[in-house]
Amino acid sequence: MKVANLHEIGNLQYEEKPMPVVKDDEVLVKIKCCGVCGSDIPRVFTKGTYHFPTVIGHEFSGIVVKDKKEELTGKRVAVFPLLPCFECEPCKFQNYAACNNYDYYGSRRDGGMAEYIAVKRWNLVELPENVSFLEGAMCEPISVARHAALKLNIKKGDNVLISGAGPIGILTGRWLKLFGAKDIYFFDIDSRKIDFIKENSFKAYSENMKYDCVIEGTGHSKAIEQCLDAVKPYGKIVFLGNPSGDIMLSQNSYWHILRKELTVLGSWNSSYNEVQNDWKESLLALSEGYIKAKDLVTHKFPLSEVCRAFCMMNNRNDFYNKVMICTDEEEIKNEK
Repeated sequence: MKVANLHEIGNLQYEEKPMPVVKDDEVLVKIKCCGVCGSDIPRVFTKGTYHFPTVIGHEFSGIVVKDKKEELTGKRVAVFPLLPCFECEPCKFQNYAACNNYDYYGSRRDGGMAEYIAVKRWNLVELPENVSFLEGAMCEPISVARHAALKLNIKKGDNVLISGAGPIGILTGRWLKLFGAKDIYFFDIDSRKIDFIKENSFKAYSENMKYDCVIEGTGHSKAIEQCLDAVKPYGKIVFLGNPSGDIMLSQNSYWHILRKELTVLGSWNSSYNEVQNDWKESLLALSEGYIKAKDLVTHKFPLSEVCRAFCMMNNRNDFYNKVMICTDEEEIKNEK
């Protein structure tokens, strides 16, 4: 089969690899679509994965083509990429995202930028009939966005500022609007992204405003300081963005936390358990039309052009929002 294999930092190759061996607790999934996450860019160009080589990609959907039990063959599925140990203290309470010994498709083990993958049955989420494979591959960022949005416990009429106008930021904004927020504002260093959010019925950040709640989605010190300055006294701020390095706060920014008596929350991954399941709720929202995601996909590449896709994103010469890798040209046509 063909895969996107990361051999070392900066060395992503489109190449052949043997078909995966399917264990008793797994099924074989033929990948249809796999999204490129913002975290995949440093993974390929600066940070690397946990071992080499690694087939990258953790936002993917497909169809089950082999099931030893013959229960799931033919099912259209999305895949929750985190594999918990089920034994540590967080896992005992089904807090799987906080697992002490987790594995992960696309970074710690081979992921979804391939023609096929062996997937644990537990990680499969069946797609509703009217949800496309492309939307199924968006279920991971939609679920991450929902998880963060819920943290704010939004009140009807709240104004929210979101730092970072990428796919997860916009999806978070859409959830917050659904939860009752009045207006959603964005700031981003890329003016093209601000133009894009305006086309999506959101507003641009104003220095003259203070905001009831803030989502920080970039992980950069300057953006965090701007968020702490922009939030109202007694407001809430959720940290969602992965940091690219150490976070430094000025004394004045730290004072904002104290003097405004802010509620500061972290958001990591998404909930996937019997009590709260962001994935099932996200697919339900997609199916019923409450949340839209297809319109965020600005680029689609066949798997054979995965290296060109990553170079385009890393160079940032072209504007993009969500970039999707599809298994073949026909799949790209099907998803238009």
